[in-house]
Amino acid sequence: MIKCSECGYENMDGLDYCDGCGAKLAPGAGSSAPAPAAAAPEAASAAAPTEGTDANAAPAHSDGAATAEAPPSEAPTGEIKPETAPEPESAPTAAAAGAPFKAKLSVVRGGRKGQEFPLEDGNNLVGRWDPETGSFPEVDLDADDPEAKISRKHALIRIDAGKITIEDIGSLNGTYVNRQPRLSPGSPAEIKSGDEVIIGKTFLKLVVEPIS
Repeated sequence: MIKCSECGYENMDGLDYCDGCGAKLAPGAGSSAPAPAAAAPEAASAAAPTEGTDANAAPAHSDGAATAEAPPSEAPTGEIKPETAPEPESAPTAAAAGAPFKAKLSVVRGGRKGQEFPLEDGNNLVGRWDPETGSFPEVDLDADDPEAKISRKHALIRIDAGKITIEDIGSLNGTYVNRQPRLSPGSPAEIKSGDEVIIGKTFLKLVVEPIS
């Protein structure tokens, strides 16, 4: 196409005069469409990476120092955490290690006055020696019971978790604490240091001493 310099009419190639205004067309005039401008050397050089450099490298500041990429905010999901040391086991309590005291029964009346019977952790059978079975109770009152008022298996004293209880186990003449009514068989009653226990006609006193 040939563009007329006078009126701007677009004429077909090969014409000498403008179809719009009749003006003389310049010989050899090219198409009116402007040729695409070549890219500026500076823009081309900036867009194209220089040979031997990494295209993904961080842009440089004006002073030549490269901008450091910020580290990721989260740790890798596959990171293995160090194992924590197991917590030390707590020391056994006084109840687990045994009662923190020593307990005993002391005869105060009706037998060998002053005779003592140490009590152990757990069960302590109170009664008399049984010749038929050969069993000896922990608190054997055979020598303190000339009238046989004490049953061979009379009562049970138990020390557990720092507590002392006494229970009648079906005796003939009963078990008493501090002159109170007779204990019901199978019903433990808690006793403490200084309490009086009556077995048959024998009077005993509970003595509890702390372990230093």
